[in-house]
Amino acid sequence: MLAYDSDEPVGWAAVAPRSDTSFARNRKIPHVDDLPVWSLWCIRVRPGHRKKGISHALIAGAVEFARAHGAPAIEAYPLDNGDAEVDMTMAYAGIRKNFERAGFVHAADTTSVLAGHPRVLMRFGLR
Repeated sequence: MLAYDSDEPVGWAAVAPRSDTSFARNRKIPHVDDLPVWSLWCIRVRPGHRKKGISHALIAGAVEFARAHGAPAIEAYPLDNGDAEVDMTMAYAGIRKNFERAGFVHAADTTSVLAGHPRVLMRFGLR
């Protein structure tokens, strides 16, 4: 997914069937069930364009893209940072609060840690 401001690309999100990603075999991020879910694992917004809702638009776009391609659910593996600051270079996995705002729910804890923060498995049902 790409986000544009006029004709300038300002953000992107990586979304694909989990079976096509390294998350299909990742030992730190569990499989909740056998559904052929899609994964949303990376969200980037260019400096100078942050705090404008672009990451929220990218999450919404990824959800709609997965839905349009028949996914039963979409998962993300964001940082669970609470109110702690996160280095923006390491926030590419997303922030739990942003996924909660988009309607994702906590589906499982993981043993993955990024930038000193635990990652959680969040899921959004599409059917």
